[in-house]
Amino acid sequence: MTKEKYDIVILGGGIAGYSAAIRASQLGKSVAIVEKSKMGGTCLHQGCIPTKSFLKSAEVFQYIKHADDFGVTAEQPILNFTKVMARKNRIVDTMYQGVQGLMKRHKIDVFQGVGRLMGASIFTPQSGTVSVEYEDGTSELLPNDYVLIATGSQPMALPFLPFDHEQIYSSNDMMTLDTLPQSITIIGGGVIGLEFASFFSTVGITVHVIEAGPRILPTESAQISQMIQKQLEEKGVQFHVNTALNVDDIQQDEDQVSFNFDTPFSTEKVLVAIGRQVNTADLGLDNTKVVLNDKKMIETNEYMQTADTHIYAAGDVIGHLQLAHVGAREGVIAVEHMFNENPLPIDYDSMPRCVYTSPEIASIGVNQETAKQRGIKFEVMKAPFKANGKAMITASTLPEGFAELLFDSASGSLIGASLIGPHVTELINELSVLQFMNGSALELGLSTHAHPSISELLMELGLKSSHQSIHI
Repeated sequence: MTKEKYDIVILGGGIAGYSAAIRASQLGKSVAIVEKSKMGGTCLHQGCIPTKSFLKSAEVFQYIKHADDFGVTAEQPILNFTKVMARKNRIVDTMYQGVQGLMKRHKIDVFQGVGRLMGASIFTPQSGTVSVEYEDGTSELLPNDYVLIATGSQPMALPFLPFDHEQIYSSNDMMTLDTLPQSITIIGGGVIGLEFASFFSTVGITVHVIEAGPRILPTESAQISQMIQKQLEEKGVQFHVNTALNVDDIQQDEDQVSFNFDTPFSTEKVLVAIGRQVNTADLGLDNTKVVLNDKKMIETNEYMQTADTHIYAAGDVIGHLQLAHVGAREGVIAVEHMFNENPLPIDYDSMPRCVYTSPEIASIGVNQETAKQRGIKFEVMKAPFKANGKAMITASTLPEGFAELLFDSASGSLIGASLIGPHVTELINELSVLQFMNGSALELGLSTHAHPSISELLMELGLKSSHQSIHI
């Protein structure tokens, strides 16, 4: 039921928006969310959750394919993509029902429509009243004390190769495929592109990756970039790095798309994964004092507050780290700042970053390259996963990858980590806690870890700094 006035109205029901809504409800505030599609947003319906479901199916496929390495005789696996999609849909639907249940439990009003901000009028002295427009053409107003903009982002298209959703795909289109292509070109060597490259190549599809920059995964260390490229090349992925496309390089026919540079090649489909553009258009921001930067992202202070002090923004629309857990944290900080809970400002260096390829990649803080750029003096502790018994047990062959930890030379505190190998997207959370607590190498080393476990390698690296490690 619409209230006379809400304490906060949130535009966008993705993870940033609904996390903020729940936190506001916990503080005893009246809350409304305006969402034009489904609660849960991109992360739940087109991103984090469904893509990881695909990758898990590919992992099982790979395990069965190499079952003999584990002493198990099995027939060669056949991927049933219809069942892969059905499993993905079941997982997404279960979590979607869960998010809807959370809204009811916390007494959050959800309005299914398009929300826009209105300017000041004779009825209200400040901008920010939200107008909700419904599909049937009707609308209603949601007066409020505060607004949080969490409208997220959408896949970015190439101007000369627009999405047609039949041959030229966005990452969203991957969620509704009926069948897998025989071959695909992925334009973009970032996180999204490489996760799909990992999935497709694992299940036997021909994959080309085109990256305009000098290397893939430019936000990770150069060594990790080189290692994941090598690992994916061994699965058959063909990389074309430092290759900036233009309209003359591409010929699109009914059955294939041809790329005419270096050694020409053709594939059945193309996935454009060059990044995401923020959803800040048509929100009524011109009715407010909210400032956009040159990339149309909303500018905020460290507490997610915009130039219009009663309007906040969180998640992809502010463009710091377009990661679900970061958006959720930003949303919570915004709400706590609105209602005088004195939150700590977000430290983006302490936010874990994960890539769910095979092998997995995870990092936090700075790597050696960025630490040197900032003039930080540091100590490096590094070891390969092949030195760890549980990693050996987990892998079908000698495990590739390493864990590299950086500690501040003066304080001894962890300032960064770069990992590539088995289950590192779980291991990174231990290092996230360590960094949050300003933990040192010795503190990490003196915390006893179960044997055998992959996380033992982190304990050994902590001990290595004081020459106390046993196995490395």
